[in-house]
Amino acid sequence: QLQLVESGGGLVQPGGSLRLSCAASGFTLDYYTIGWFRQAPGKEREGVSCIGTSGGSTYYADSVSGRFTISRDNIKKMAYLQMNSLKPEDTAVYYCAVERRISAIQAMCAPRYFRSWGQGTQVTVSS
Repeated sequence: QLQLVESGGGLVQPGGSLRLSCAASGFTLDYYTIGWFRQAPGKEREGVSCIGTSGGSTYYADSVSGRFTISRDNIKKMAYLQMNSLKPEDTAVYYCAVERRISAIQAMCAPRYFRSWGQGTQVTVSS
């Protein structure tokens, strides 16, 4: 069975950094687009960053561009989200998700296109 497990969240001060990890099991990750999403209290879940099957194509939401970096290791079956210069508005539950049926990540890095999800990890940015 397909399973995704996020880790690395926690409490960090504004300006700090965190690296989120997503461990995949039960399937061949190479064939899947990977996305990182987040949901803050009272807000809709939104796409943060997505990465194509080989890692050559990436997408970043305008709000995180230049601060976050997505990466993947298909051999280790891992995905990562390096988050730098964190702001209080980055506070949310962060989820990783995967989907085979992604043809263009620039247009499809949105929750409605992804069917397989991890449980989420809390990121809190506060002084």
